[in-house]
Amino acid sequence: MSLPPITSAALALACLVAAAPARAVDGEFQCLIEPYRRIEIRSAVEALIDKVHVQRGSVVRKGQRLVELQSDVERAALDSAKFRAVMEGSMRSAEARVDYARDKLRRREELSRQNFVSSQERDDAAAEMRVAQAELLEARDNRQLSVLESKRLEELLRQRTLISPFDGVVTEVEQHPGELAQTGEGARPILTMAQIHPLRVEVVLPVALYNQIKAGAAAEIEAEAPTKGKYKATVQIVDKVVDSASGTFGVRLELPNPAGNMPAGVKCKVRFR
Repeated sequence: MSLPPITSAALALACLVAAAPARAVDGEFQCLIEPYRRIEIRSAVEALIDKVHVQRGSVVRKGQRLVELQSDVERAALDSAKFRAVMEGSMRSAEARVDYARDKLRRREELSRQNFVSSQERDDAAAEMRVAQAELLEARDNRQLSVLESKRLEELLRQRTLISPFDGVVTEVEQHPGELAQTGEGARPILTMAQIHPLRVEVVLPVALYNQIKAGAAAEIEAEAPTKGKYKATVQIVDKVVDSASGTFGVRLELPNPAGNMPAGVKCKVRFR
């Protein structure tokens, strides 16, 4: 697995490392603390936004409701499908017709054996029985279809409520109630989120250290203002592609941030143990 494309900040780090070989001796390197991941929250369906439950800077938990889209039509359709799924009228009517046709056929067969009715009348009763059974089967199928339709509509209704996929913080709210949430390529996100526990630390190292840095290795991170202090981190990824132009390679570390006190976007220094 390789790191994402080098950002301008990472490129600046690469230039710094390449221009200051003395840092390779003392083992201290410039780094950048970033969110573990950033995502844009979009709607899977095109609809008007009804409610936005968060604002910029809101701390949210996984599964928390973020946005609700208008869903009056979908709720009405779901209620209708649920009602059809429990309707008894058509089922009882079809069952009654089967019972009547079964009794009629039994009487016709008995009379036919005694030569009181023709074989044609007996056959007609048998045909009525088959038709009644088919109607009962259709009523049962329709009920099952209503159950399946209810499940489909429940899923569509679920898509009208956008929830947080992880614990994190809202970094931007771009759309508000009354605006149209759109789908497809290029659609504007409703809001953006960042996961800040754990944080990731990006560092660019000289290629001479490539064989000395291994995944799982411990490191010490010293953050700059506004959050100063030293923190323990762990190497997660060592880039498999070396940048030949600068003679450097990328390393990603994981920095626990359970209290969320460490902001992302802070410059830092890292020392590998």
